[in-house]
Amino acid sequence: MAETVQLIQLPEEEYEPRAKKVIKRDGSVADFDRVKIVNAISKANETVEAEDRIAPELIERVANRIASKNRTRLLVEDIQDMVEDELMQYGKFALAKAYIIYRYSRALVRKANTTDESILSLIRRDNREVMEENSNKNATMASTQRDLIAGEVSKDLTKRMLLPEKISKAHEEGTIHFHDADYFLQPIFNCCLVNIGDMLDNGTVMNGKLIESPKSFQVACTVMTQIIASVASSQYGGQSVDVSHLGKYLRKSYVKFKSQITKECDGEVSEEIIEKLTQKRLRDELRSGVQTIQYQINTLMTTNGQSPFVTLFLMNFGENDEYAEENAMIVQEILRQRYEGIKNEKGVYVTPAFPKLVYVLDEWNCLKGGKYDFITEMAVKCSAKRMYPDYISAKKMRENYEGNVFSPMGCRSFLSPWKDENGKYKFEGRFNQGVVSLNLPQIGIIANGDEEKFWKLLDERLELCYDALMCRHNALKGVKSDISPVHWQYGAIARLDKNEPIDKYLEGGFSTLSLGYIGLYELTLLMKGVSHTTPKGKEFAFRVMNYMKSTCVKWKKDTGLGFALYGTPAESLCYRFARIDKERFGTIDQVTDKGYYTNSYHVDVRENIDAFEKFKFESDFHTISSGGAISYVEVPNMKNNPEALKELVKFIYDNIQYAEFNTKSDYCQVCGYDGEIVINNDNEWECPNCGNKDQTKMNVTRRTCGYLGENFWNVGKTKEIKSRVLHL
Repeated sequence: MAETVQLIQLPEEEYEPRAKKVIKRDGSVADFDRVKIVNAISKANETVEAEDRIAPELIERVANRIASKNRTRLLVEDIQDMVEDELMQYGKFALAKAYIIYRYSRALVRKANTTDESILSLIRRDNREVMEENSNKNATMASTQRDLIAGEVSKDLTKRMLLPEKISKAHEEGTIHFHDADYFLQPIFNCCLVNIGDMLDNGTVMNGKLIESPKSFQVACTVMTQIIASVASSQYGGQSVDVSHLGKYLRKSYVKFKSQITKECDGEVSEEIIEKLTQKRLRDELRSGVQTIQYQINTLMTTNGQSPFVTLFLMNFGENDEYAEENAMIVQEILRQRYEGIKNEKGVYVTPAFPKLVYVLDEWNCLKGGKYDFITEMAVKCSAKRMYPDYISAKKMRENYEGNVFSPMGCRSFLSPWKDENGKYKFEGRFNQGVVSLNLPQIGIIANGDEEKFWKLLDERLELCYDALMCRHNALKGVKSDISPVHWQYGAIARLDKNEPIDKYLEGGFSTLSLGYIGLYELTLLMKGVSHTTPKGKEFAFRVMNYMKSTCVKWKKDTGLGFALYGTPAESLCYRFARIDKERFGTIDQVTDKGYYTNSYHVDVRENIDAFEKFKFESDFHTISSGGAISYVEVPNMKNNPEALKELVKFIYDNIQYAEFNTKSDYCQVCGYDGEIVINNDNEWECPNCGNKDQTKMNVTRRTCGYLGENFWNVGKTKEIKSRVLHL
């Protein structure tokens, strides 16, 4: 006879269903359904002896108790663990075992396929979370869909098979974010500084074909864009190339043209006329070469389903550099063509998202009477109209990176100083292994103002981030150079032999591993009740930032790996973390109610703060967040007021390492309106002139998070863009 189970009658209100959403193993969200719990227990019940079974009313009670949990968000695994605990509390150990077996058999079925719906929804174009993850991918195109479909398979295998369960669970709960899981299946890395100088000077190989060192500027530009496309197809993050390596090739073209013209004229014209003809031909070559770069980058499609995410690094040469004049000419032409823009399908000049332009401010071009101030004036004029270039202060960067000036890798990721066997600093030809980001606001929500609890939680979650970053590192260990010949064998990173391991480039700080973070503003508000721009808030924010920095330093010392603190761009993550926390913890004023979290250490986008004050405040974080940092100010249409921007550029040189301006550069294809396309109260993009809301009939370019986006954004990022206040 089955034993009698003594039941404790709970108050009726505790049976009220409160769990609202269930997070499935593939990351999709479904409504909580207690009937599924009843069915699963009932099926397990049928497989055990009569004395081990549980009465139907007790099955209902188990389901009700789980439904009454005061949580709006539950993982499937959490629900199953609760069922097992409930059955064991009733003493039904055989039934609990049967339920575990049933759960395991269902898991085997799931392992066979968990991606059908996510892939089919991409084809149907209703998987908005994936389709809006990257504002520079047009998810309606077949080429992009191929990449997204492959990404869904990779994410699924990564969560189920490749990552430890605790990392996958932490990612699903929004504790951390394991970036780029859609590429983790392949042993490729994030972003890099292409060693373009070596590849141009010593030649390279693409698709099994030898590309020798160019003999002219035009060919050098063509080869460079082919290298960019090839590199982009074998990594998932951004890349940067230093344009100063092109100067010598413009000189080669000059020498070639002058020799040809001199020979053609055969002594019949003066040297002055020969020089004039040579310069004219050189200008034509310069214009064509730069146009090749702009057209190629904006029209080539990589295997990632988008144009190459590339940054051109400008003015990184000394005043007395051998090719200074040639490089100055190249930068001028790049700025001239970017200011002009690129034509859309209607033949109207619009702002392209790529290549991103980063302009170095140094003693000779910081608008204080330097030789190249006139080029900086061109840059300011271009920024006012096209948002690029962004600006790096060589003065501040030398203070932060042992006297060195070098490009970010794509958007904002910076390498740490590293010396080769000869004691020489090396930056080009290095890379980032990957990023894992920490959800700071979630820690603040749980700690609820209790600092002791906060620091304990922070330690636990930093340890999770470390384990996740080591997964990235270990996934690259043992990889052979054949995985990407352009990177490992033909100069972008190295010139290894075929089948040679890449391991030595993963160790010793040669490459970086980035600890990202998001929502320092929200965290400070949750813990201290004030913005981090206040003295009280800033003190706490700095303690948190310095603690994360010191943790990276400790990891680096313990392992010899290049850990670095990185201000996460958070294009889609600003929405994902906020959405998860709202589902899990409810609506919290000024935190989860906004629909987004604030980018890294940035000032809240809604906070009224002067442009100079904002740059000065955020500059203090650049030194701490040395693995990646960039700051912006939101400005109105400044095309008719370049003097104000010049003052900001002067301020950047003296006060902040890396900064940018956000303005508006839009076009309505319906009515021809050339101004700001606005976000209406329904969170839709709308032409203020004619009311056009068709995104296929407008060109909108906005600063996404360091780089520009032109294919629109998810709901959270759109709300964030709408909330931005002007700083000037």
